[in-house]
Amino acid sequence: MPKKIVVVDDEPDILRVVVFRLKKLGCEIITASNGAEGLSTIRAQRPDVILLDYRLPDMDGLEIARRLRADVNFEKTPIILVSASSGSDISDALAAASVNDYVVKPFVPEKLLATVQKYL
Repeated sequence: MPKKIVVVDDEPDILRVVVFRLKKLGCEIITASNGAEGLSTIRAQRPDVILLDYRLPDMDGLEIARRLRADVNFEKTPIILVSASSGSDISDALAAASVNDYVVKPFVPEKLLATVQKYL
């Protein structure tokens, strides 16, 4: 049974690129386009790795991460944030939300694959 990755991003073009790239890992890729849908999809699918966009229209990726970390079923599931932000301000927020890693947008496809593969 292939590993599952849930990708939550509200930009259809980004989702298409990420899904296309991640399929090379031989995983099942499940997508969601907003925070509420993402949270419900993650809870239903129980993925091996979660990719969250930082900026979503209804709930940001850090809030989703905090909610998942409060759930015993997702305490250890790797969460990778994808964000256009970088620097110490985002690093502090990532640590507070117990996010495992992050990839800066626009991302280099090889870097995204390497980061995800590290947690599979």
